[in-house]
Amino acid sequence: MADFQKQTVQWFPGHMAKTRRKIKENLPLVDAVVELVDARIPVSSRNPELDELTSSKPRIILLNKCDVADANATAEWIRYFEASGAFAMAVDCKSGKGLNKFDDLVREALKDKIQSNIDKGMPGRALRFMVVGIPNTGKSTFINKMSGRNRLKTADRPGVTRTSQWVACGGGIELLDTPGVLWPKFDDPAVGDKLAFIGSVKDEILDSETIAVRLLDVLKEDYADRLTERYKIDASDCQLPSYELLEKIGAARGMKIRGGEVDTERAANTLLDEYRGGKLGRLTFERPGRKS
Repeated sequence: MADFQKQTVQWFPGHMAKTRRKIKENLPLVDAVVELVDARIPVSSRNPELDELTSSKPRIILLNKCDVADANATAEWIRYFEASGAFAMAVDCKSGKGLNKFDDLVREALKDKIQSNIDKGMPGRALRFMVVGIPNTGKSTFINKMSGRNRLKTADRPGVTRTSQWVACGGGIELLDTPGVLWPKFDDPAVGDKLAFIGSVKDEILDSETIAVRLLDVLKEDYADRLTERYKIDASDCQLPSYELLEKIGAARGMKIRGGEVDTERAANTLLDEYRGGKLGRLTFERPGRKS
């Protein structure tokens, strides 16, 4: 059995340090910042350095992938972010759900800027936004949807966007895309784990069995019923150590290798794929005011 306790998630490639510098340089060019977070882990999917870097600008927080997050929890997070002074809304950038309300939120967030432009005789001046977030939160997909064209390369993995670029959208809005940026060190190891669950760090950083075992640690705590329903295992199996539970899942799916042993690597990849694909239902691992 592998040692699932020693490995920690750390990923801070050189291009991310460059992105931080670019954010500082470009901030004076924009009127506000749009930050995308993953609705399943709204705290862990926020780079704490971005708060400091962009604190001088109005902030719109988009809780993306709301279609695979608990709707009640997402509503709680919207109220939480609004209470902190930001503007927030739930969206699913892949399908476009919620994005039809983005223009209205922009007009509310930048009403003073819009009025200032009118007073200066520039009512049609474009509103410029910097789009930020950690890898794989859907920044490029958001921009493509807003512009109505596939201007930016997208993929369901981190590290695709490497350069910053402006994209003009309808309604006098211009968006500056930026590469996803993590931070140098995760003070809480659980944050790194949750980022690995949703695919915001490359799977190569930790092997799939390690990630799957840690995901099961979380799932069996709050969503054991989803595991028993999806994988047709007994409720008592969710009381087992997570590696043994992974073996049960693999056995239930008939994932065997030569000699009858369970193929736990295949079971781990299946679990991760099905979780990320929303096949375990709408799950949220963080709630306001609750220690996760």
